[in-house]
Amino acid sequence: MHHQTAYNLASRPTIVVLCGSTKYWDQLAEANLYETAAGRIVLAPGCNLKKPHPLWADPAQADRLKPVLDDLHLRKIDLADEVLVVNPDGYIGASTRSEIDYARSIGKAIRYTHPAPETGPRQ
Repeated sequence: MHHQTAYNLASRPTIVVLCGSTKYWDQLAEANLYETAAGRIVLAPGCNLKKPHPLWADPAQADRLKPVLDDLHLRKIDLADEVLVVNPDGYIGASTRSEIDYARSIGKAIRYTHPAPETGPRQ
């Protein structure tokens, strides 16, 4: 019996990228859990520079890593079908705001975990 192995893009699960401040690391992890359980592929920040780690213990290392991570996140937005902004208390920092602006500029659908001041309640 022959099994079709060709990848069917139409049946691929939705890819969602999480955007938000890493100060909400636990909430980002919770959003990842819920989105995954809902059958979506989740792209998310992979490094939390706000928590100590040997990879960025040296401030110069952290300074070199930040722009790399910022660009990597924009590429995750490129790959995603939609953006989920994790914004407890409606908080959206400058980095997240620029990611939202970028996502909008390339036509990505955007959802929020909490109402954002300029968006009103999540649909």
